[in-house]
Amino acid sequence: MESADAATFDESYYARYYFDKKTKVADPRHVERLGAFVSAYLKYLRVPVQRVLDVGCGVGLWRDIVARHFPQATYQGVEISEYLCARYGWERGSIVDYQAQAPFDFVICQGVLAYLSPVDLKRALRNLGTLSHGALYVEAVTLEDYENDIVDEDLTDPLLFRHRAELYRQGLSRKFKGLGGGLWLSRRADVPLFSLECAVE
Repeated sequence: MESADAATFDESYYARYYFDKKTKVADPRHVERLGAFVSAYLKYLRVPVQRVLDVGCGVGLWRDIVARHFPQATYQGVEISEYLCARYGWERGSIVDYQAQAPFDFVICQGVLAYLSPVDLKRALRNLGTLSHGALYVEAVTLEDYENDIVDEDLTDPLLFRHRAELYRQGLSRKFKGLGGGLWLSRRADVPLFSLECAVE
């Protein structure tokens, strides 16, 4: 199977998963709580955040969170969807091969990776290691989430790949230390961590 292509993410896709009250999976209140948690933990760890990349930024739910918690930071939204780029002015690009002139302090990758084939997923995980020299937040539905009945399959996009969690962990652990809660810290970051602040490697 191939990764979902740009045509998948058209106006009807966002109407269904973001705007229709009966079928939407995007909950701004959930993202607010999540953003508060992630931002507070980065502040606690003293991770400097000046440049933020939100790759697969969708309708931009993280933009106001970043502005509120890191008012000094710049926010770069990147999207593969032509529809969203035209509507919101995001930069067009894919996590698989997006390149920047310099790495970012904080990269957000929420709800994107499960749309990628195994080959593209490996490329994307390597690319995240290049794009962030600081923190990374990743959210992706895994095979185990389906097996443990955590996923509502009536609402979840059937195009998602069911990659094992270990595939994500292996790909990210080459360049990042896992912190739990979806947070990762680049091995290049000059941020001291207590042993129990890191997930078991």
